[in-house]
Amino acid sequence: VQLQASGGGLVQAGGSLRLSCAASGRTFSRYLMAWFRQAPGKEREFVAVNDWSGGNTLYADSVRGRFTISRDNAKNTVYLQMNSLKPEDTALYYCAARANRIVVSAMRRVDSYDYWGQGTQVTVSS
Repeated sequence: VQLQASGGGLVQAGGSLRLSCAASGRTFSRYLMAWFRQAPGKEREFVAVNDWSGGNTLYADSVRGRFTISRDNAKNTVYLQMNSLKPEDTALYYCAARANRIVVSAMRRVDSYDYWGQGTQVTVSS
């Protein structure tokens, strides 16, 4: 599986961006699709995950209510709509995928994912 993330950019605080991640492969609907982010000097952290097969959608506490993850299985694409952006949302955003089922509690872990995109930079100015 190859993942191609796009949609990052520079936005003022309070603004919005929509990230996209296009995936190759024929069984996209079965994949667990997630977004992570990494700010300079910090560890990669979980943002959101969409488990279409299992009906689970999870968010990090820091983005819940502001970000929305969604997917279009016909287009093999997962999205991250980011509203009410804050300077602390500034980071390199990565999409990630996993082919096999895992328990919900493991969906937030970086090491649960087999495939990663190249990252797209989001910068929020104050």
